[in-house]
Order: sequence, then C-alpha cells, then structure tokens
Amino acid sequence: MAANTSAEAPIPVGEVSRMIGGWIDRLGPVWVEGQITQLSRRPGAGVVFLTLRDPSYDISLSVTCFRAVFDKIADTVSEGARVVVHAKPEWYAPRGQLSLRAAEIRPVGVGELLARLEQLRKSLAAEGLFALDRKKPLPFLPQLIGLVCGRASAAERDVLENARLRWPAVRFEVRNVPVQGVRAVSEVTDAVKELDARPDVDVIIVTRGGGSVEDLLPFSDEQLIRAVAACGTPVVSAIGHEPDSPLLDLVADLRASTPTDAAKKVVPDVGEELARIQQLRERALRTVTGLLDREERGLASALGRPSMERPQTMVAEREQQVSALLERGRRTLGHLLDRADSELSHTRARVLALSPAATLQRGYAVLQRADGEVVRAADEVAPDEELRARVAEGGFTVRVLP
Repeated sequence: MAANTSAEAPIPVGEVSRMIGGWIDRLGPVWVEGQITQLSRRPGAGVVFLTLRDPSYDISLSVTCFRAVFDKIADTVSEGARVVVHAKPEWYAPRGQLSLRAAEIRPVGVGELLARLEQLRKSLAAEGLFALDRKKPLPFLPQLIGLVCGRASAAERDVLENARLRWPAVRFEVRNVPVQGVRAVSEVTDAVKELDARPDVDVIIVTRGGGSVEDLLPFSDEQLIRAVAACGTPVVSAIGHEPDSPLLDLVADLRASTPTDAAKKVVPDVGEELARIQQLRERALRTVTGLLDREERGLASALGRPSMERPQTMVAEREQQVSALLERGRRTLGHLLDRADSELSHTRARVLALSPAATLQRGYAVLQRADGEVVRAADEVAPDEELRARVAEGGFTVRVLP
C-alpha cells in the first residue's frame, strides 16, 4: 500500500528501502533465464556470486547461491552460458540493492536453444522480415564497405585480404566488436546502426568464424535481427561455416557461407572483369568484322553480275526486245489492215453487185413517171404518156405508143 507522505512529512531513505524490501519479500520465488556474465567462486567460500544478464535489454542482476547448488552444474556452465535459475528476489536495504538468492540452476541445453530459435524464426518470418521482396541488391562495385567483426580475427583477415586481392582499390570501414559473450549483441547492433547511418557506406558485412551453437547465439538475437531488417544499406551475413545458419542469415540481403565467400560476393575480381571486358571487345570486333565481311562479299557479288560489269548488254537486250515487239506489232497491224482491206473489197463487190447502177451498166433502164414513181408493170402506163427512162449514163424521155 502507498505510504502517506507529503513535503512536510517525508519518510527517511532507510524507511523507503525497508518498504521496498517488504514488497519484494512478498513476490516469492521465480524462474529466471539469463546469461552468466561474471562468475566468482572463491576457494573455500560457501557462497558463489554471479551476474545474470538479459542481452536483449542489457539488464543485469546479481545472483548468489550456496556452493552446493552451483557445484551441481559447475562442469557444464561457465561465463557466457545461458541458464535458468529458480531464485527468490531479495532486497539488501542498507545498500538499496536487488539480488536473487538461487536455490536451483539449470543450464539451457542445445536442443532447448534450437527450439527457442525455431520459435523466434517462425515469429519473425510471420512478420515478413525474411521475405525475398525485402532483399536489397548489392552494388556492383562498392566504394566503401562496412565490416563488423572481431578484433584481429581470422574472419577480418580473410575478408580484407581476399577483397584486396580481387580489387586492390577497395576501401573498408572496420568496426571491431565482441562477436560472442555478454556484450556481443549490443555492440554488433550499434556497429551496424552506425555504419548504416553513413551515406558513403555502400554495403555492410557482418562476419565471424565458426563456433558452437552457444557461440553463435548473438547473431540470432531478436534485437540484432530487427536492426538489420531496418537497415537501408545492403547487409551481408558471413557467420561461421557452411552448416552454420543463424537467423542473421535469413534477414540479411545476402548470405555468404564463409568470410572468404563474403569477400568474393561483395567485391568483383579485377582480373575477371578485365578478362570479361577483353572478351566483350573481341566479341564486338568479331561481330563488326563479320558484318563488314558479309557486306563486302555482297557488294562484290553485286558488282560481279553481268548487268554491273557490262550494263550495255542489258540495254542491247532490251533494244532487241523492243525491236522484236515493234516488228511484231507492225506485222500484226499489217495483217489486220490486209484482212480489213480484203473484207472491205468483198463487201464493196457485193454492194456493187447488188447496186441498181450495176444493173443499169449491163444495159437495163428504169422507167419513171413524171412524179418519179418507178414503172413496174405495162398496165401501169397509159398511151401517149411520157416517161423518163434512166440509163447508166444519164436519161431521156420516151412516149408510150397506143
């Protein structure tokens, strides 16, 4: 319950500490999980002191236990190990300090760690942090590479040496941090965030050598995973060896199987690029040369044709064809005219043969009355009637005798 206090009636610090201790005593024993960061076992001492830390929140609590409690697991745990402690919270009023009095300590086994990692993996995957559409492409030729690794580690040496062998001009911004232990998560996360905030860093490599499942736990921590997922700079994960697969591999934009593989995937090989350029130049030269050769052969073939070598031959052939067609047209027209003349002559002969003038030419005469009517019968005329006789060469008048 809240204490009745005021500015005029405050309570002493010791009383506040005593009240806090009373509230904590009512909490009862609890099970706590954490990572051992400091361990003190003095020879002959009956009490063991250790510090239990939560890497995700960077919070630590002091833990004490009887030596007999710790001896049960002394051969299986050391600093950096994850344990589950059954302890009762205690408040040391004179110093105002909270601690835990452990009654039982259990090491967290590898199987349990893997099960928890799998549960975390499913949870983060459900949020879409591992989705392929979140992956950012790496630049072809990074000008500045951020490298997060252990100090003077083999992983750092492998990345730097292999990268500079492939492209001597490449530059690195190295951040040496603990890659295992109690400070690994926070310092690796801070280094990644710092490099991501720099606009001149084109890609970030997070790397370390191989190790046990416990050694690689910092690279499966949720805090680090979310920090990498929030990066705007492409991140390459190169943790451990080929079989190792921390959660950082899933959230990173590219996973490298080893530190050496990371250098090969991030930095292009200058020798290979020069060879590729030379191949492209040779291919382009062959293409252009082949095109020119083909066009030259086509031009030579066109120039070698008779019509190009002796163009007058084509004109002469066309002249002969025109002359032949002209002669043929003349013959055809002549035949048509001859046939028309013959038909006209026959028609004229028939017309002349049927003409009354032709009959008159044979000595016949046509008798007509004064009104021009032709006399066709003897009884059509009267005695003493004058008729007009028309002959081939003119006409004359005749009288009908009684």
